[in-house]
Amino acid sequence: MSEAGQTALAASFRRLIERHGPMPVSRYMGESNARYYTTRDPLGAAGDFTTAPEISQMFGELAGLWLADIWARAGRPADVLYVELGPGRGTLARDALRAMASQGLRPEVHLVEGSDALRQVQSEALAGARFHDSLDTVPGDRPMLLLANEFLDALPIRQLVRTAKGWRERMVGIEDDGFAFVSGPSPLDEAVPEAQRAAPVDTVIETGPAAAALVEALAQRFDVQGGAGLLVDYGHLEPRTGSTLQAVREHQKVDVFVAPGEMDLTAHVDFATLDLVARREGIASSLTTQGAWLTAMGIGLRAQALAKASPARAEELRVAHERLVGREAMGELFKCMALSARDWPRGAGFPEGERRQAPEAA
Repeated sequence: MSEAGQTALAASFRRLIERHGPMPVSRYMGESNARYYTTRDPLGAAGDFTTAPEISQMFGELAGLWLADIWARAGRPADVLYVELGPGRGTLARDALRAMASQGLRPEVHLVEGSDALRQVQSEALAGARFHDSLDTVPGDRPMLLLANEFLDALPIRQLVRTAKGWRERMVGIEDDGFAFVSGPSPLDEAVPEAQRAAPVDTVIETGPAAAALVEALAQRFDVQGGAGLLVDYGHLEPRTGSTLQAVREHQKVDVFVAPGEMDLTAHVDFATLDLVARREGIASSLTTQGAWLTAMGIGLRAQALAKASPARAEELRVAHERLVGREAMGELFKCMALSARDWPRGAGFPEGERRQAPEAA
């Protein structure tokens, strides 16, 4: 339970709930983030959070080299597209494109970005970039090299909760004049895998239909266009229960109800399910941790080279390296997912692994 926030969106939510009853968590999260991301630059010290590309150029450079390596092993096809989902300030794209150019790869740049404020920043960093509100308008007739860093975690999730009367959708209602989680009225036991139906009361299961739909769309595009993609986000590699919905404001975790539309709402990405979605579409999919991937890509050697070229930055680079790969920092929490068309090479730095078996539908 929480006191309802005083933002304009909170007032709108309150009116809707009072008139129509509780709203699904997915709607609360989706509309909150839509307002949040279209009205501000959330990155950096003056914003609410900092992403890996902002921590060090090494992250973007290695992502660019990863794509360039796949492109080279695919025969260096002409007219490829560089596509980024949620490109922030353009930092990842700038560093990745610089690394690609060092390998002779200069793709046409397409950015999927819905925020006018961020598009302005990206335009200044990436001259000639073409902008899209969604993946739908990105050209579909050429191979696509794609990056998405901390994009999936902001897509709306659905939550189911086990009550004494069975499984219900977890919703947002009003209790004691504040927003609170409540259970919906309709039975949803059939939507829960049989093995989990007898879970203890108050168990929460999350699903990510928006993320699954996106990965399905990407897989279908890679199957037709060719290409490869790297998706990096915090999440888990095996199925789990429990709510992971969280809010961040001014680099601090805050109550998820404190200021809808004025804070970043995210949830851990279920990479295990996304891996299955991609494989069902017939394309190659691999998973690993960010720390393992960056280490396999040679981030240690890159840090040494940069420190040798600029000794004054040695400590800064050491700290950035540890933050990106350390087990207690981003190295284990963040995961990497590699996608590639069935006739394209697999990306470097990923274990082959065993093919996962599809779970029961949820």
